Amino acid sequence: MPFRYFRYVTGALIGVGAIWLIADSAMELSRALSGAGSAVFPAIKIVAGLMLLGAYYYAVWAGSPIKRAIENIFAIPELLRKLAFTLGLLCIYRIGFHVPLPGLNQEQITKWMGGAEGPVGQAVQIASMFTGGNLGRSTLFGLGIMPYISASIIFQLLTTVVPALERLQKEGPAGYKKIQEYTRYATVLLCVVQAAFWMRMMTGGDMVYLDYRGSVMIFLAGVIGMTAGTMFLMWLGEQIDEYGIGNGVSLLIMAGIVARLPGAIRELVATTDLSLTGAGKGGAIGPIEIVFLVGAFVFVVAGTILITQAQRRIPIQQAKHTRGRRVYGGLRHYMPLRVNHGGVMPLIFASSLMIFPSLLFNWIANNWSHDVTRTLKSAFEYGTYTYSVVMVAMIFFFAYFWTTVQFRPKEMAEQLRDSGSFIPGLRPGKRTADYLERVMERITYCGAAFLSVIAVIPMVVASALNIPFRIASFLGGTGLLIVVSVTLDLVQRIESNLVMRNYGGFLGGSTRIKGSR
Repeated sequence: MPFRYFRYVTGALIGVGAIWLIADSAMELSRALSGAGSAVFPAIKIVAGLMLLGAYYYAVWAGSPIKRAIENIFAIPELLRKLAFTLGLLCIYRIGFHVPLPGLNQEQITKWMGGAEGPVGQAVQIASMFTGGNLGRSTLFGLGIMPYISASIIFQLLTTVVPALERLQKEGPAGYKKIQEYTRYATVLLCVVQAAFWMRMMTGGDMVYLDYRGSVMIFLAGVIGMTAGTMFLMWLGEQIDEYGIGNGVSLLIMAGIVARLPGAIRELVATTDLSLTGAGKGGAIGPIEIVFLVGAFVFVVAGTILITQAQRRIPIQQAKHTRGRRVYGGLRHYMPLRVNHGGVMPLIFASSLMIFPSLLFNWIANNWSHDVTRTLKSAFEYGTYTYSVVMVAMIFFFAYFWTTVQFRPKEMAEQLRDSGSFIPGLRPGKRTADYLERVMERITYCGAAFLSVIAVIPMVVASALNIPFRIASFLGGTGLLIVVSVTLDLVQRIESNLVMRNYGGFLGGSTRIKGSR
């Protein structure tokens, strides 16, 4: 019954939207055929509307594997509640995303950004994309979730060097709860510092309405509002982790990226000129750029799936135990080690830190014009050789850093020894820990190299072809890479919930498992 209602409601919404798109495009096409414009884009819109209707029919009405998987989801009330809860919190996040801070002139802020192609505009776009915030309009969620992520990383690092925190971590849930409390306090401190810097920048110029210039209350309201917004986002992420499905922080970042995709697509459509003579004039995107964007889209999606699913399987042998006349154990299985153990976090941190050199050298060059400062400014512009090399180095650094913080070979070796398992040919204990650490170092190198290729090549080619930053980052670059990675993680979590209850999922068979009732 719930699936039937879902099918009818989504059918009405998608049907109305597709019919409106097709009808509006048909009118544009008729005017274009009479000589009042180009007929290419109306035809593309009509095809897009028909494809939307076809995808809806295939996913919900036809006897496809996707339809059976959705039916299985609706057959599990608990999983359905988790999905509804997660979607509800993401909707709340999107509402708060558009709540502006009091006293700030949004028109002046938008004008000050100077467009997405400037260093400041690119820095704000990168910060907003990787944090789930909206500094471009100075909203309540302007800082996003990055202060919480930074505080978590700081305490994960401190647990390896501070004995008191290491003891807390070994205490189990109680110690973890205490570390989470410290992390929240550190998040508040980071939010206050970052919000104070941002509000100082806003109130220092004409970004505040004339009646509120010099007002301490506006400054304090902005700092408190942005701090409260980040803490609310942290709470949303924790609620999704506990009562919803998926990683809450990653889903918030993905929601911010997905919400910007329609704007990137509209900008692409508005600046595209498929004629061979008009391409490249006035910033228009020609057929070569379109082919690159399509190829980059396919390359990033396929590469992300490959690097996310890749594993190095370590064989594990269980020791045999003889009890009476029976022999127990002796089974062989494997320990999967992910090639890209850090996921997209190395890329997020590397891209976030690469904001500062561009802003710093741009500010120095504007205030102290010299050959050295101008060279540094041009060297660290988006897509240049120096920028790409430093970006790759940062990705490698954070990939190894994240693996060092999260992967504990010594503890894993002790757990194998305590459970009576061992790696064939290796002694339990230190030899096993050294082997696991050596293997992880090698596969982390491969994962970081593959992640660098996926992230840097589309960026460099887009810069060489003069594709706007907003389009390149969302349709064939880092933004798309994050969306695909988080979506894969969400699908795998749904898959595990389905298989656990004897239902087929997305990744394997899509019918009920044989023998289940």
